[in-house]
Amino acid sequence: MKKFLALLALSASFIQAASAQQDPKAGKILDDMSAKYQAMKAFRANFTQTLENDKAKVKENITGDIIVSGPKFRLKVNGQEVINNGQTMWTYLKSENEVNISDYDPDDQEVSPSQIFTLYKKGYKYTYVQEAKEGGQAIDIIDLSPEDRSNAVYKVRIKVGKADKSVKSWQMFKKNGNRYTYTIKQFQPNPPVDATTFNFDKSKYKGVKVVDLR
Repeated sequence: MKKFLALLALSASFIQAASAQQDPKAGKILDDMSAKYQAMKAFRANFTQTLENDKAKVKENITGDIIVSGPKFRLKVNGQEVINNGQTMWTYLKSENEVNISDYDPDDQEVSPSQIFTLYKKGYKYTYVQEAKEGGQAIDIIDLSPEDRSNAVYKVRIKVGKADKSVKSWQMFKKNGNRYTYTIKQFQPNPPVDATTFNFDKSKYKGVKVVDLR
């Protein structure tokens, strides 16, 4: 469960751009895409995550909903709810009516539906692959490769709309043969959020068991 949540938990750190060794065409597209999302005070997205492993003959689909504002997020996926206010993370398990509380450490996280917008800025080399069409829309395809060879992820492929610079989907390829595809289904810029959006309100979860792991 921890590994699964790590794939979806959010990290929003804004770091200096990578070195001049990077592909300039890919860098321009990624900079335009990143600026689009960072200009928003918040956003909400419905997405589908597909896990595939050809060797193991595995293909699984789950859907999720996420609200993001800076380092804060609220994620609902697969009977779980993960809430992060930038310092504390609450993981609510509906089937158990239990919430686990832990300190939030963005360094523990992997690729996520929010981190994808700034992922390229540190620790990855990027390369322009090609232009293509999907759903009647022109897209640019860019590959990211981690500089750290010990990284369990060996490639991230991002598809960006040419017209609106929005992320349409991305794939994460792992050394164990797993391939995760995230596809954005609906996107809402600047949804209404307040302090209660990114905090766990125990009173709304009758009889919930609290497990404090801090």
